[in-house]
Amino acid sequence: MTTSDTARTGEPGRSVSVKDVASTAGVSVGTVSNVLNRPEKVSPATLEHVQRTIEQMGFIRNDAARQLRAGTNRAVGMVVLDVRNPFFTDVARGVELRLGTRGRPLILGSSGQDAERESTYLDLFEEQRVSGLLITPVGKVLPRLRRLRERGTAVVVVDRRTGSREFSSVAVDDVRGGRLGAAHLVESGRQRIAFIGGPRGLTQIRHRLRGIEEVIEAHPGHSVQLVETATMDASAGRLAAEELLALPRKARPDAIFAANDLVALGVLQALTFAGVRVPDDVAILGYDDIDFAASAAIPLSSIRQPREEMGEVATDLLLAAIEDPTAGVRDIVLEPELVVRRSTGG
Repeated sequence: MTTSDTARTGEPGRSVSVKDVASTAGVSVGTVSNVLNRPEKVSPATLEHVQRTIEQMGFIRNDAARQLRAGTNRAVGMVVLDVRNPFFTDVARGVELRLGTRGRPLILGSSGQDAERESTYLDLFEEQRVSGLLITPVGKVLPRLRRLRERGTAVVVVDRRTGSREFSSVAVDDVRGGRLGAAHLVESGRQRIAFIGGPRGLTQIRHRLRGIEEVIEAHPGHSVQLVETATMDASAGRLAAEELLALPRKARPDAIFAANDLVALGVLQALTFAGVRVPDDVAILGYDDIDFAASAAIPLSSIRQPREEMGEVATDLLLAAIEDPTAGVRDIVLEPELVVRRSTGG
């Protein structure tokens, strides 16, 4: 504890310091410090007296400043692709619950799939000296992650495999997810599959498409076409669906596999407005199995990802690395699951 821990008073620009509390209470600064940090060392009467003074004066300790002066910060930073996507909200919930059991706060940032914005958050977390970082990368951030680690910040990659043995990671087997979805559509009698999602530079998109292509290659007479999108939200799904609806009827797909559920819901909306029957004319399959998937007007089939579990496992890896910087790198791959509902004829 230091004398720069302060709280605001009723006077503009005036703060209550530890010295102010000590003077008002008639005790030493060390006694106030003990009350705040080591109350067991203070007699019950003094403890009650100082705590009452702190409350009356409105003193609030500045733990963040104290930790920064000490060169440490118990907080953990997290950068996700899009906080508006319930998938990432659920992953972050798993992280937060796990951190809460260890008394560590979570600082959450959303890159919006923008490398520059991602870099801004990395700058912030580096300045704040967070003890750990969880990140779903957009740009080429390995050099930045190395620098953070060299400065004492543990790093774990989430929803992405790094392709190296430098950082621990937790991801779902997206190639298998693509295979599961494509096999279901083929077994349902669909032949022309459109895969909607992007940008293609995202590892998840490439892996899901690879799984689809593996199934299609094993089934002569079947095809897959990629409709790439700039984002992965409902508006992107609507635009992609309108693009497909502009094709001659015989050239349109009889199944759409969306890269995530938000895109799939946008597709479902556009097709419904156009009078296309789902699943009679076109089957729709999503990815993630967010809560909205089951409650859509036409319940959405989807590839389920263990979202909260992903957050919990990633947090366990991060905490292990914080406590032991020499801990080995681990690459954990979770399994996806097919959930069949009405949008594909289930």
